[in-house]
Amino acid sequence: MSERIGSLAELRSAYREGGLTPAALAERVLAGLAGRDGAPVWISTVPADRLRARAAALGRDGDPARLPLYGIPFAVKDNIDVAGMVTTAGCPDFGYPADADAPVVRRLLDAGALLVGKTNLDQFATGLTGARSPYGSCESVFGGGLVSGGSSSGSAVAVASGQVSFALGTDTAGSGRVPAALNGIVGVKPTRGLLSTAGVVPACRSLDCVSVFAADVADAVDVLHAARGVTAADPWGRPLPAERVPARPPGALRLGVPRAEDLEFFGDTGQRDRFAAGVERLRDLVGHAQPVPLGPFFEAGDLLYQGPWVAERLTGLDDFLRERPEAVLPVTRAVLETGRRYDAVDAFRGRHRLRELRARVDRGWREVDALVVPTVGTTFTLAEIAEDPIGRNAVLGRYTQFANLLDLACVTVPNGFTAAGRPASLTLVGPAFSDTTLARLAAALTGGADAGPADAGPADVGSADAAPPATATGPGPADLLVAVVGRHLAGESRNGELTDRGATLVAATRTAPCYRLYRMATPDGEGLPGLVRVEAARGHRIDVELWRLPASAVGGLLAGVPAPLSLGWVRLDDGRSVLGFLCEAYAAGPDAEDISAAGGWRAYRSAARR
Repeated sequence: MSERIGSLAELRSAYREGGLTPAALAERVLAGLAGRDGAPVWISTVPADRLRARAAALGRDGDPARLPLYGIPFAVKDNIDVAGMVTTAGCPDFGYPADADAPVVRRLLDAGALLVGKTNLDQFATGLTGARSPYGSCESVFGGGLVSGGSSSGSAVAVASGQVSFALGTDTAGSGRVPAALNGIVGVKPTRGLLSTAGVVPACRSLDCVSVFAADVADAVDVLHAARGVTAADPWGRPLPAERVPARPPGALRLGVPRAEDLEFFGDTGQRDRFAAGVERLRDLVGHAQPVPLGPFFEAGDLLYQGPWVAERLTGLDDFLRERPEAVLPVTRAVLETGRRYDAVDAFRGRHRLRELRARVDRGWREVDALVVPTVGTTFTLAEIAEDPIGRNAVLGRYTQFANLLDLACVTVPNGFTAAGRPASLTLVGPAFSDTTLARLAAALTGGADAGPADAGPADVGSADAAPPATATGPGPADLLVAVVGRHLAGESRNGELTDRGATLVAATRTAPCYRLYRMATPDGEGLPGLVRVEAARGHRIDVELWRLPASAVGGLLAGVPAPLSLGWVRLDDGRSVLGFLCEAYAAGPDAEDISAAGGWRAYRSAARR
């Protein structure tokens, strides 16, 4: 089983303590790539000798204290130029050798990051499914034939499967958010222009932006800081205004919550229920929450593919499409060709209507500071997408495709799993340049380190998450590590639900000291233990076991988990975050027994028998 590459905090700690070198990490990266043959994540990778040389140079000449991304491995979506590598945009016949790094890539390399390769995507970044590539369709890390989401499919899977610590994608209609949602990671779609789009094959040039995928919010913010910058080669670039740099704390925010009548989950009650639970957690974090109508957002989003902006997608591809139509996938060609329906009158009519909608939305930001929406209303398998590739693609974009048209910033975070085992997610949305405030709220929601203030240097962000180097072998794309705390422990009454699904015990460990353990009464008298995340000052380290479970078995396991338990991200004492059983905070009421001081379920049971 290939070893999981750690987070920024884990790798920084390992480098700082001398237990890891860039050269050693490069060998782990190469071993991981070799162990994942057949997964269509990568279109091209940096040659092994070049990767080793870069790592050796960092180890010899680099300064971890000066380089904020020293020795951190990353991936780049293959519509972004990397010097000496071919940029394909998901179309081999379109490919060209890049003479120079895109500025956003160069900034990351200058910060000490270690480039691993270029990742698969929906062809010409046209699609939200991950199923529109001649290089193969990426499946979600959760298995079961679930789509990975697109167009930045390979970048999201590379991060979620532990092959790299972070990755760049692009986002025009949701391509930096939908793949994050379907692979259980963080996706940051910054304000347009904060990250340079020079050296990026355009999908819709006036709307495109570069996005960031990472395992947690603090990592994504670190990358955003390192990558941010305006260049002369990018007429679309915009600096972050000085007055917007400080991040506002969550407790000072006014949250917009969609009206119930505006929400559509396409019959998926599991996604509906998870979104409702996420909203309730957010209500506890912010100063105020109020309903917001989504009508103007949806109407703006409809303009992207039912208005003249689809014609903008042709501006850089028209000649190629006319000369080499056979080189373009039929579904991609069908989308692009619709752009020929629009003329100049349509373009101005669309721009005028969008301006009216933006004015309505902008007035709304006087009342709220952030809006929460589902990232996707439902999920699909690759087979379901094949039945209706355009219609179901539109369903996946329902809550994402308005953002760039309306000049919004977004942060997407995991939101647990449905009862059917499908990943759930939500997205925090705000006006342009609210990126750092959104990130701070997202960090509070997911229980990670505070992602602000944004005027801290890149090396400062996330420093509270520094941890010793990970020693346990992590899961590959077909397996997941799951932390169990109670009845699913080895020898306990429900452990068979793991072993019957092919799970194997990896290690016994402890959580970070930011949890409390409660025993809730059950009819059989045994009690149900529940792990609840709390403020660090109130927390304990709780004993857990790590089990390696086939990703395809997660749905069956979760279907038998009783409320108020669910799967979420559990922070371990060594700094890693893994999937694990968590308990909704509402259940830890006066009728629940706080057994945190015992340190774990077995220790509590043992003490109770004495």
